[in-house]
Amino acid sequence: MIAMQYEITLPADYDMEIIRERVRTRGHALDDFEGLGFKAYLTRNTQYAPFYVWNTTEGMANFLYRGGGFQNIIRDFGRPTVMHWPGTAFTRGDAKEAKYATRTITRLAPEANPIDALSDMKLNKTPGLHSAAVGVDPRTWEVVRFELWEEHPGEEGVYEVLHLSAPELDRIGTS
Repeated sequence: MIAMQYEITLPADYDMEIIRERVRTRGHALDDFEGLGFKAYLTRNTQYAPFYVWNTTEGMANFLYRGGGFQNIIRDFGRPTVMHWPGTAFTRGDAKEAKYATRTITRLAPEANPIDALSDMKLNKTPGLHSAAVGVDPRTWEVVRFELWEEHPGEEGVYEVLHLSAPELDRIGTS
């Protein structure tokens, strides 16, 4: 499992209906994409920030640089930085729909043992949770925790899920 996200911050006066229409008309393109666990098409304020969980590096590579769709992002918005985290944990909750998302990134302290720090990060099946993933960037020792929710979790900085492509959701693992 590999978690991945890029963020496109748009001008303050950008009409976010353009992004909504883009997702309405193109979001289905990844509904059957091989190697993709899920893609959550996310927005908040003036930001478009899709989050992916890949089952295979081949699927991720096909999307990013073998003509699988990322070329459209580059064409329309320029080439954003793509953050990615090898996965360490995934759980599927009881919620049927994913309408909101939260993402938390924390940096491990320099003295922290990654084995101990990651073993403390439990993914609980909280009511209303659709799914949750944890990954680590060993270059920066940043840990990402990404959660999809059926109802608004009541936090600030929550993303709205415009569409969820989940062709291989049931096959997501951490190996």
